[in-house]
Amino acid sequence: MSTSFLQKIRDRAGRLGRVLVYASMLLPGAARAGAYEDYFQAIRMDNVYFLKQLMQRGMGPNLIEPKRGYTGLMLSIREDSMQVFDVLVNAPDVNLEAQAVNGDTPVMLAAFYGNAPVVQLLLSREVEVNRPGWTALHYAAINGDASIVRMLLDASAYVDAESPDEKMTPVMLAAMRGRIGAVAALRDGGADLSLKNKDGLTALDLARRHGQDGVIEVLQEKPRP
Repeated sequence: MSTSFLQKIRDRAGRLGRVLVYASMLLPGAARAGAYEDYFQAIRMDNVYFLKQLMQRGMGPNLIEPKRGYTGLMLSIREDSMQVFDVLVNAPDVNLEAQAVNGDTPVMLAAFYGNAPVVQLLLSREVEVNRPGWTALHYAAINGDASIVRMLLDASAYVDAESPDEKMTPVMLAAMRGRIGAVAALRDGGADLSLKNKDGLTALDLARRHGQDGVIEVLQEKPRP
């Protein structure tokens, strides 16, 4: 038996296996065993076709996966499943203010993962950007995407929000990680550089401690108008 013939058999078997997996997702009745898992698997795979099939069978856009407490929309942001995201964000009853177990919201996740188009879309829907504790601006500072930092500031994000426990402001987080663009955007956005964290350190102190020479230069410059 030739190698090419064996390869054809393997390829056909592989295709058949995928078909069977996908077909199992289309069994009638959203309450069937495994439908819940299939819903989140479709999101992870960015498979719009099967997600729509499951939603037509009653799986709504606000189902919560148990591990992190993410809704389908939040999981699509985390997994960068943007085709699925488009379906879920436009579902009539989608909850754009849903919170995960740790308090994260969709806009916070989009900021953390540096997904500027999603942040922009969510802000256009007027989602809340200011919450007690961690905020989307903290996450944008950690990621270092200056464009997202500016979007959030334009949406009235509180520039000097303090993180829980450590009392870290966004500019402190950006400074210690060497996020030069984000530091500049926060400085120009009015960040109070004299604020100190729980340990009594300013953003400049943290930049020096972590050897972020580029950040030190930015922090010592005057803010741009």
